[in-house]
Amino acid sequence: MLKGIDHRLNADVLCVLRAMGHGDVLVLADLNFPSYSVSRSTVTARVLRMENLTSAQAAQAILSVMPLDTFVEDFAMRMEVVGDPAQIPAVQAEVADEIARAERRPRPMVPVERFAFYDLARRAYAVIQTGERRFYGCFMFRKGVIAL
Repeated sequence: MLKGIDHRLNADVLCVLRAMGHGDVLVLADLNFPSYSVSRSTVTARVLRMENLTSAQAAQAILSVMPLDTFVEDFAMRMEVVGDPAQIPAVQAEVADEIARAERRPRPMVPVERFAFYDLARRAYAVIQTGERRFYGCFMFRKGVIAL
């Protein structure tokens, strides 16, 4: 255990979050996401796990140590609901709340069509698979910088 570090952040996740640079993208995936096939194309080329956590719980832990990019609109992205792209499922609203809490202000996530999301995810730094069972619990976070 470390003081000041969320206990839900395991060593593999902390290592990747530390290694990422400004502008690198992290995928936070639910259990239905094709994490293994997509992750082969990422920088880390493997799946990281935050098992037994919802997307919101994992996002809360990650955002406790990782700043989001403040210079771009696509600092956070969410997978669109097929057939109803404007719909915001509860799982996405919960993650939006965690982003607002971490950023100290609401910032809307950019919606991304399902197959475009997969394509973007293949170019990400890493994929973290959570224990989220609800549909559309898939997100991307772009790492920012810490101001002095």
